Amino acid sequence: MNDLTQRAWTQQLSSDPDAILLDVRTLEEVQQGHIPGAKHLDIMNAGAFMEGAKDLDKTKSYYVYCRSGGRSGQACMIMNSIGFEKAYNLMGGFMEWQGEKTI
Repeated sequence: MNDLTQRAWTQQLSSDPDAILLDVRTLEEVQQGHIPGAKHLDIMNAGAFMEGAKDLDKTKSYYVYCRSGGRSGQACMIMNSIGFEKAYNLMGGFMEWQGEKTI
């Protein structure tokens, strides 16, 4: 897993042609606001998360976020354990990103 600061995550995301945004928050959190274009897989629903992750292209780069960075870090570790080599955790999460609005 790679923990990236807000700035590094945003810069790397914007220059990565294989980038896919992955929001691992609950549906209720997503409905309150999200980064446009993000795919949603709720880490709190472990079975659905694992099933959804299995359908993802492991050759792509995944820029993963949650509310504060904890669940997205967990999601990245799980993804790494099942063969994803490029999973990047947004340190500080969506709450901090909202303050910067750099994407």
